[in-house]
Amino acid sequence: MAAATKNKGVVLIEGQEITVTNPDKLLWPEMGISKVMYLEKLMALAPFLLEYCRGRYLTTIRYPNGYAGKSFYQKNAPDPLPDFVKTAELGDVNYVVLDSLPTLLWLGNLACLEFHPSFTRIGEELPAEWLIDIDPSVDPEPRIMEAAEIIGESLDRMGIKSVPKTSGATGVQIYVPIARQYTFDQLRKIGHFVAQYAVQKHPRLFTIERMKKDRGTLIYIDYLQHWHGKTLSAPYTPRARRAATVSTPLRWDEVARRCDPRDFNLLTIQDRLNSLGDLIGQTPAQNLEPVLSFID
Repeated sequence: MAAATKNKGVVLIEGQEITVTNPDKLLWPEMGISKVMYLEKLMALAPFLLEYCRGRYLTTIRYPNGYAGKSFYQKNAPDPLPDFVKTAELGDVNYVVLDSLPTLLWLGNLACLEFHPSFTRIGEELPAEWLIDIDPSVDPEPRIMEAAEIIGESLDRMGIKSVPKTSGATGVQIYVPIARQYTFDQLRKIGHFVAQYAVQKHPRLFTIERMKKDRGTLIYIDYLQHWHGKTLSAPYTPRARRAATVSTPLRWDEVARRCDPRDFNLLTIQDRLNSLGDLIGQTPAQNLEPVLSFID
């Protein structure tokens, strides 16, 4: 630390000075996680989180008084903007480009507790990956891992390897690495096919009803969220939840054991990443041509 007072400090990261205000403020009081602890955890997450935010339009959610306080979405880059922070314009929004550790820690000091990147890379139209969001209608939902397993098995039978990922909140997302050659329309077509099949096979578990008030206790297969201009929680982003959960890629055997998403949090994630690495990055890009040909 280059300089410090009770309520402010300056750290030097990769040659950039980052001001840390109110370092002792508790952002997750029940977990004992202060702002300075949060920044330390972000440093450990950085090699993984940056991989899925770099070169994309970034939306953050800020919680100035901790996860349980009032929050707001930040799309436009806030002022004042340090010289090392890059931005990219899309429409009338000037987005922060999260491409470095100093930028990540600067955002962390602003109490950005969640990071939601675009599905497309800056200046491109095609999606960088494909995701199906499995969204429970009740919280907690003890069947969420069962639901994820069913969708994963359906994809596997279609020859599509996928990686389940906790949203960090209540749901699970099925992540499919792809080459950037498929359109949003093509991926939505496959998603609709998978979702309809799951609803027909398991009508007491799944729904594709868009209106939440009409879903009852059924689990919503949201294949529509993956679209232009929309976002989902990035792999390895923290979430503003009581347990300080982190959106974490899983092994399918963990899903089969019905793991608890709350076990994957800021206090446990570093050991897991040291042991397993990035499960998404270990999965090759999938060829979806046979499935598209079959559906057509």
